[in-house]
Amino acid sequence: MEKAVERWAVDISEWNPTSHQFSFALSLLPQHHHSSVTRFVKNGRSETGTGEPIASICENGRSETGTGEPVASVCSSTSSVGNPIPPNNHKAHNRRQTLSVEYDEVNPEFPNFNFNTSHHGDYVAIASEPLCLVGLDIVSPIVPGKETILEFIQNFSQYFSAWEWNCIVNAGSSDEILVEFYRYWSLKEAFVKAMGTGLAYRLDNVEFHHTNWTNIYVNVNGEVKNEWRFWLSELGKGHLVSIARGHPRLAAESYKRTLKRVDFGEEEYRFGLHLPNASFKLLTVDGLQLVAGFEADEVADVEL
Repeated sequence: MEKAVERWAVDISEWNPTSHQFSFALSLLPQHHHSSVTRFVKNGRSETGTGEPIASICENGRSETGTGEPVASVCSSTSSVGNPIPPNNHKAHNRRQTLSVEYDEVNPEFPNFNFNTSHHGDYVAIASEPLCLVGLDIVSPIVPGKETILEFIQNFSQYFSAWEWNCIVNAGSSDEILVEFYRYWSLKEAFVKAMGTGLAYRLDNVEFHHTNWTNIYVNVNGEVKNEWRFWLSELGKGHLVSIARGHPRLAAESYKRTLKRVDFGEEEYRFGLHLPNASFKLLTVDGLQLVAGFEADEVADVEL
């Protein structure tokens, strides 16, 4: 199973696609997502909406499993995830989707293959799991607008427990407070994305604990949830990334319907829960297209 634990991150900061290249990337997205991307395109050039099509390339990439099959053939349905408004409020860069794939029909070694994507700032990323739910969130600690850091984070105080909020506001300098805020926020996002619940979950009842941001665990309504594991790390250029891994039976009902299996024996589930967490493979956009197996003659002429 371990070879299906994939982590890819793509630096899109240097990607300045031609109209033809952007059209190809756009063609990989479902038609109903095109308008949310093309509204950021002027004169045939993408201004800010590059994350979503690159996420789609990630979803269609080929894994190194020896099968030569796609890492993710996206199912026809995507669960409706009403996630909290991202702190930076850059909606085009922060679409949060929970997507599942029926990869087990290709390789029964992966009984519940599913994946999650996230994009913010300079990075687009994807994480996959063979059995457990997976949630992924990237954040770039920035303060939009003219607010001070303390004014900015105060807008989101209702999403944190009293204990978390105390840790945030006492983290040190203003910059250290901002980073601490985003650490907790990113973990909460990864948690609700893994389940596909979003705003249906009271985030102030979700309280994270850690030892120097290792051995992370979560309390929900004061109860430790041992069916979850979490990791938080840095991707580069100040970006933070969180991974959540949990039991499939904890998924929202709408998401459960897209999963092949929900019930697992304790031994099988524990094996999946404690698989090693893979390191992120850092790619450029050009490198991603090579890994994904897209050739130049596959580029489609799609009018923007």
